[in-house]
Amino acid sequence: MIIRDILAIKGGETFSISPEIPVTEAIHQMVDRNIGSLVVLDSNGKMIGIVTERDILRASYKYACDLGKFKVQDLMTKELIIAGPEDTVDYVRGIMTENHIRHLPVIDGENLLGVITFHDVAKACLTEANFENQLLKRYIKHWPEPE
Repeated sequence: MIIRDILAIKGGETFSISPEIPVTEAIHQMVDRNIGSLVVLDSNGKMIGIVTERDILRASYKYACDLGKFKVQDLMTKELIIAGPEDTVDYVRGIMTENHIRHLPVIDGENLLGVITFHDVAKACLTEANFENQLLKRYIKHWPEPE
């Protein structure tokens, strides 16, 4: 299975935010939409970062202060790790595991196709494993009896 397949099932809806927006607004958007990340786009619509619930939690702990003082650009992850639509689920699972990330933008050239989560990848792996399991069961069921 490839990442394009996950996006086709999940849908490509991606939520974004401007870097100048207060972090408290990012928190409201994530809570209201029940999501864990927002892609950060500049005024030209170019992706310049991602802000995740983990980024916000770390800042809250590190600065032990009111997050209302901060803008999204202050907390966002700027050095992005990305996936391509033709990457395999196994490859992406490795990237996410090695880098301890749960939200991964999917880029095709300059185009943002969506964001996949570790949950999306785990669900795809489970679906694939269940399919293979069913095939094996059918194969064994029709195994010829020894003479």
